Amino acid sequence: MTKTFSAQRMILCALFAALIAVGAFIKIPVPVVPFTLQLLFTTLAGMFLGPRLGTASVLVYLALGLAGLPIFAQGGGPGYVLIPSFGYLIGFVAGTYITGKITGKSAAPSIKRLLAAGLVGLAVVYLIGMAYYYVICNYVIGTPIAFWPLFLYCFLLAVPGDIVLCILCAILGHRIMPQVREYIS
Repeated sequence: MTKTFSAQRMILCALFAALIAVGAFIKIPVPVVPFTLQLLFTTLAGMFLGPRLGTASVLVYLALGLAGLPIFAQGGGPGYVLIPSFGYLIGFVAGTYITGKITGKSAAPSIKRLLAAGLVGLAVVYLIGMAYYYVICNYVIGTPIAFWPLFLYCFLLAVPGDIVLCILCAILGHRIMPQVREYIS
């Protein structure tokens, strides 16, 4: 059995998939655009587990939700791909991978490196999420949205809270990562 599929790694991958599912239901009420803690757990998955295992944990979460488990913020099942916000879930996959790649293999990366990794991952999530939202609304479900309202509601009002989560991830990652990396090495 290769190191990639060790029991510790599979357990951590499953743990992060479960945390992402829980994060979908931890909603922080803010005016207009409430946000969940999914980004916190997907970013930490990339930082702690690296690009491959972190991304695998997000893919497990997506597979379970698309298979019908109601673990997405608004339910689950294959029809969820028609919900405009599904693009953010796809963005979590790419964002987690990028975050893990930028974080690197160091047992104790600097807070600056972790913050940069989290912010670049966040940008990828929003880029994919907003593009998907626009395409689904305008070309699939017939509820057109112009660029400015999309930018306002799907970025400007939501991103400040997610930036705070990236800062929290950098702090947590800096403090906890040496233990996690030692455990899975």
